[in-house]
Amino acid sequence: MIHVLLADDQTLVRQGIKSLLALTPDIRVAAEASDGEEALAIVATTALDVLLLDVRMPRKTGLDVLTALRGKPKVPPTILLTTFDDDAVAAAGIRLGARGFLLKDIGLEQLAEAIRTVASGGTLWNPAITERVLRGLDRLKPDVPVIEPPTALTAREVEVLRLMASGASNREIAEMLGTAEGTVKNHASSIFSKLGVRDRTKAVLRAIELGFI
Repeated sequence: MIHVLLADDQTLVRQGIKSLLALTPDIRVAAEASDGEEALAIVATTALDVLLLDVRMPRKTGLDVLTALRGKPKVPPTILLTTFDDDAVAAAGIRLGARGFLLKDIGLEQLAEAIRTVASGGTLWNPAITERVLRGLDRLKPDVPVIEPPTALTAREVEVLRLMASGASNREIAEMLGTAEGTVKNHASSIFSKLGVRDRTKAVLRAIELGFI
């Protein structure tokens, strides 16, 4: 039996995925979490075979959970779940050690096979996504003048950048951080300037390349 942690802040999504996986003979949702902090607490106390992490969750995103688990012994293989096909999210997930990246609209057969694949030591990165991401990391060049060496991002800018990587909008980031949307836009402008980029995807890829996230 493959024991899975399912972490998603949307109750209906969790219930739906859990109900689907209950139809399989060899996979069981052993624990559920509604945010990243809760997921980390469960991982620390529960024997698990696979983590299914929503990319966008309150308190800690799926990427934050992966960051917190880096370097710890016996971390279960992780699949990231997301609503959007986003290269920046995929790039960050690859760097942080995720074994797979799935859209939430997949069917039961695909999901179950993905869980079995990573549980047995395999990976489930869509080849097209992987190629685009690795090509982007390999060829990424600043597209506006950049400070050399790049100025280190502030702690708040790193926080904003990680939320950008999870796919959150400026308004959603402002709500998560308890600040104004205009303040988030200012942070984004500063991030772009420091990294020498013009958009979010390139900002995340550049930050990964430089080791800022």
